[in-house]
Amino acid sequence: MSDFQGYKSVEDRVGVGWRPEIGVGILEQLEEIDIIEVVAENCTHLSKSELKVFNRLSSEVDIVVHAVSLGLASTYAVSSKHVEAVARVVGAIGPEAWSEHFAFVRTTDHELGHLAAPPWSEETVESTIRNVHVAAKAIGSVPHLENIATLYHPIGSTMSEAAWTTEIIKGAGVKLLLDLENIYANSRNFQTDWLAEMLKFPLSDVKYVHIAGGHATTDEAGEYFLDDHLHPVAEEVYTLLEELASVVPQTLTVILERDGNYPAFEEIKAELDKARGALSRGRKRRTAVQNAR
Repeated sequence: MSDFQGYKSVEDRVGVGWRPEIGVGILEQLEEIDIIEVVAENCTHLSKSELKVFNRLSSEVDIVVHAVSLGLASTYAVSSKHVEAVARVVGAIGPEAWSEHFAFVRTTDHELGHLAAPPWSEETVESTIRNVHVAAKAIGSVPHLENIATLYHPIGSTMSEAAWTTEIIKGAGVKLLLDLENIYANSRNFQTDWLAEMLKFPLSDVKYVHIAGGHATTDEAGEYFLDDHLHPVAEEVYTLLEELASVVPQTLTVILERDGNYPAFEEIKAELDKARGALSRGRKRRTAVQNAR
């Protein structure tokens, strides 16, 4: 099973997640956007003709599909109903790639309503690989898998997140969608160094990158950082992006996620420009190191 044959090896790209609330701004500034990410579950209610709008849009801008409902990182078998829904969206839009998360979202009879981290263990490595293969066969290509934010170390874990992620990436034959905001959030919550944590992941397998914003909050349990996609991207996340661009040779596609509290589109465009700046600085540093050898 391979990636979509239409995948293009090009220079670094920067784009944004499609949300109806910012759709007008996206279309008005399309020349400033390299790629659009469409959430599959936001489209499952659309008719085939409505989905074809994104297919036609792909003649003007690259498009990827992002799924949130499959729960591939689970000891439970992936739901055929949810796979079929995502397959329908992917088939109608014809994106260059599709992605999902290293997460579970349901038990046999209960929907969690959010992305949850499973135990990082050999058992979930094996079950995740099985689920990935099932989904890939139904949809027609393997997904890019994304690391998630979590407020806790999953109970029953016997491995680090990065080691667990690496085993699945290699075992399933997939690529990593690296969410830099989630690395930053987890590092804040677990009081670790976010740059050191990023470098533990299989960065040679990264093609796509997510950036987003969150905020710190406090309750009776103490302070923690929420990855809510409602705030501007933190400077530390741009620093991670620059570092990533300085250490990997492959082209990167960066997608800004925003899920509410939408600002004027000029502010979103400014964040896209900051991402391009971080990529450029990282690439220049990489070139300088290579030239000094």
